[in-house]
Amino acid sequence: MRDPDWMLRQLPVQMVSHDFFRRFVSIFQELGGTLLDDADNIDHILDVMVAPPALVRWLGSWIGSATVDPDLPEELQRRMVTSAARTLAWRGTAPGLKEFLGLLSGGPAQVEDGGGIFRADEAPADPGWVRMTVASTGLLSRAEFVALVRDEIPAHARAELYVGSERVWTSDEDLQGE
Repeated sequence: MRDPDWMLRQLPVQMVSHDFFRRFVSIFQELGGTLLDDADNIDHILDVMVAPPALVRWLGSWIGSATVDPDLPEELQRRMVTSAARTLAWRGTAPGLKEFLGLLSGGPAQVEDGGGIFRADEAPADPGWVRMTVASTGLLSRAEFVALVRDEIPAHARAELYVGSERVWTSDEDLQGE
């Protein structure tokens, strides 16, 4: 803890004895104390687990996670940014989608896709598809869940999303809506 009169104690004795100087320097002491408190706390400000929610969303925007909705539960926002940071290199791939879906749904996810590495004569005719399955949408409504998943799918891929055995979204619906 900082001494409440930390700045006043730095003044020469003659200045401290004058009421004007004490009051004048007290103004700066209060402002300076606030700035020093913020500087002392900088290690924790950038920690997604304890940072203010608005800062969590802002930190998420640094890594392309601009879809963190402020209306989502605070813990889910924190988990989304943490997961996005950890899996940034995997974004849009089957392992990255699986991690993301598991995060959102709170349970296991299955992801099948047509991509891969093939010999020239063994490549499938249509590798640009992905089928995702989760047991539930977790804490999110179906519409919120679909909106978040849509942002993670590569633009060139056709996609289907299942909750249980029910297909809740397909990228073909987006093309028909345009």
